[in-house]
Amino acid sequence: MAIKVGDSIPAMTLTKATDAGPAQVTTDELFKGRTVALFSVPGAFTPTCSAKHLPGFVTHADGFAAKGVDEIVCLSVNDVFVMSAWAKASGVDGKVTMIADGSADFTRALGLEMDASRFGMGMRGQRFSMIVKDGVVATLNVEDPGAFAVSSAEHMMSQLA
Repeated sequence: MAIKVGDSIPAMTLTKATDAGPAQVTTDELFKGRTVALFSVPGAFTPTCSAKHLPGFVTHADGFAAKGVDEIVCLSVNDVFVMSAWAKASGVDGKVTMIADGSADFTRALGLEMDASRFGMGMRGQRFSMIVKDGVVATLNVEDPGAFAVSSAEHMMSQLA
């Protein structure tokens, strides 16, 4: 069953890409007592993810901060080294925290996995976004397959007070 508005983020340890290399972070450290804009992409370096999804959040990072967002998190079922390379290639420059979900454990715990085997990608995360306030999902936007609209930075900005 997929996570929904009002649900708490599952307690887990995640891996984030940093300039110093991979770093462990718990979901409590990431979400408790904070407002986080989290978005998920099917894969780093894939066309829509690289041309539109991630760049939108980098471009609007200051706008998110002005609306009370403490951190923007990009989640993908990729390894941390791919996420780090994608961050560098995309000019993220610390504006977005890149979280690797290499085995899809977190994505599966959210109930938002998808089978992209027919594209040669195996299990991946659906394209989605959410605003998490103090560890609780405040808004959730899950894209229809192949779509890119409700998980965009612009749509999420419109959902913030």
